[in-house]
Amino acid sequence: MIQYLDNIHHKNSKNFFLIAGPCIIEGEEMALNIAEKIVEMTNKYEIPYIFKGSFKKANRSRVDSFTTIGEEKSLEILRKVGETFNIPTTTDIHENDHAALAAQYVDVLQIPAFLVRQTDLLIAAAKTGKCVSLKKGQFLSPESMQFAVQKVNDSGNPKTAIIERGNSFGYTDLVVDFRGIPTMRNYAPVILDVTHSLQQPNQSSGVTGGRPELIETIAKAGIAVGADGLFIETHPDPSVALSDGANMLRLDKLEELLQKLTRVREAIL
Repeated sequence: MIQYLDNIHHKNSKNFFLIAGPCIIEGEEMALNIAEKIVEMTNKYEIPYIFKGSFKKANRSRVDSFTTIGEEKSLEILRKVGETFNIPTTTDIHENDHAALAAQYVDVLQIPAFLVRQTDLLIAAAKTGKCVSLKKGQFLSPESMQFAVQKVNDSGNPKTAIIERGNSFGYTDLVVDFRGIPTMRNYAPVILDVTHSLQQPNQSSGVTGGRPELIETIAKAGIAVGADGLFIETHPDPSVALSDGANMLRLDKLEELLQKLTRVREAIL
């Protein structure tokens, strides 16, 4: 996928690429500060980098869960991040009309896991001509993702990637089956969504839990088995994040992790 992004840096470094940022856009200053720090880190380790932030969250446990500071306001912030640092940006879309809207502001459209079988949504994303990242449903086999990729390809868009984000294991846990990464690489580049793979959904409180202490373990394993990229949500203080704080990585811990992961990557090349 990254070969289609003209504004991505270190494309020829042979390192894994990184999609990282806050779960949701909480404000312009926060987004710019996070992006600035990650750009510094990724330049240091020659990691191709895509900034991620949701402009709106549709999959919420409760009706009073935070969803957006404003759709167009969030998209404008994503555009500003991209222009300020000359980096590609990505956001997730949930409705067919969101595809054309978000495509005006970002470089990569992300299809959420629960919506990856929605044919019309995939076609709408493909028709924008933007790169399309497809999150594997927690309920899908790795082999089934070839059909999601084919839907985008058959719509005239070869710019795809697959995001692994764990499999449902009972009602309140997720487990990553690392055997699926080499399987899915037969269909498209594969990105391991480290932080969402550590979610603990369906908690009795109505707020999703997580296991952030395992981020390094999951990330190292993903690189070791050949993942092309990693997806890591990060925040200066996850305890006050407006969405998914329970499974995010503290921003001040990211550089040490990237240093370790770069060494793992070098060891397998």
